[in-house]
Amino acid sequence: MTTSFENYMEKIEWNEDKFNLSQFVEIWKDYISNSASWYKQLSAEQKNDPEFHEDLAKKINEIIEKTFAEPPTSSQIEEIDALQKELNTDYEYSCKAEAKYVLTFLKKKAD
Repeated sequence: MTTSFENYMEKIEWNEDKFNLSQFVEIWKDYISNSASWYKQLSAEQKNDPEFHEDLAKKINEIIEKTFAEPPTSSQIEEIDALQKELNTDYEYSCKAEAKYVLTFLKKKAD
């Protein structure tokens, strides 16, 4: 679930203004339907259970909150600062996953 969320955020370039929960949920549904082995083991009854969907929604919210709450590492900050100085940029980031995205972006820009 975390990977799906981070991939979605990368797709929208970590622009929170572009975040669309229903769009993310559609991507998540596609992921669990086509790639998640655990989902294939559930019965049709389980998949249609409203409580199951409530639990999934809670889990999605927890993942989103956890992702945004995890601060960037000191090594990410140092590396981003060095690249931003070299490239004369000022990209903002607020969490570890976003810092990973910015770092990858800056490295590509530096090449």
